[in-house]
Amino acid sequence: MGVLSNQITTDQLRPGDHIYSWRHAYIYSHHGIYIGDGKVIHFTRGGGHEIGTGTVLDRVIFSWSPSNSADNPCPNCGDQSRVDGVISSCLDCFLSGGNLYRFEYGVSPVLFIAKARGGTCTLAACDPPEDVLHRAFFLLENGFGVYNIFKNNCEDFAIYCKTGLLVFTNISVGRSGQAASLLAAASAVVSSPLRYLTTSVSGLTAVGCGMYCVSRLVSDMGVRRDVSKVAVERLVADASSLGEVEVSADMAK
Repeated sequence: MGVLSNQITTDQLRPGDHIYSWRHAYIYSHHGIYIGDGKVIHFTRGGGHEIGTGTVLDRVIFSWSPSNSADNPCPNCGDQSRVDGVISSCLDCFLSGGNLYRFEYGVSPVLFIAKARGGTCTLAACDPPEDVLHRAFFLLENGFGVYNIFKNNCEDFAIYCKTGLLVFTNISVGRSGQAASLLAAASAVVSSPLRYLTTSVSGLTAVGCGMYCVSRLVSDMGVRRDVSKVAVERLVADASSLGEVEVSADMAK
């Protein structure tokens, strides 16, 4: 793995790895936790049930389309086209014909910025594999709340399993690097007062790139301060907090 790609082969997989696969010409990626024996636990709205915010973005950008339809179910997983929430699938169904990539943790700020595409790495450190697997299996049995493309998507699920970190404010996106990158790109120049310092195309491009990188960096779980470590048992016990994927001040203590 390196700056250009996090692609790995199946023989490099280890239980507790946060893996992902790009969908639809690299428009977005689907994330999950590898648990061994060719199985992945991941969070999905299911085929045809991707609406989390009520916008077309849910279906176009963050939907998950299983590789096997109801007419041709996977011999290992069966028909998962209408299944949503936290589910377990074989690696082939999870990849849905795509390549295999491993999400990186504890990267340096320089490497984080160099990987311009969000949803591939974080500055945050990850926990030992046994803790990661405990969270993933617990959430498989108890769920991870309501799917939302900006605050509670498949990447949010995988990052929580790896770190135990949750956002405890209600003014920003969740843990997802993909969501943070999308918002950073949308506001890179439009919302920056620095755009008034230049009128040239090259100047606006430089301002836009700079704001994009800064926005991504300050939204990363390894940098931001509005996060707290929350035990998975406590998370599930508070159903209302789980539904919104945001932790109350009391819960964050």
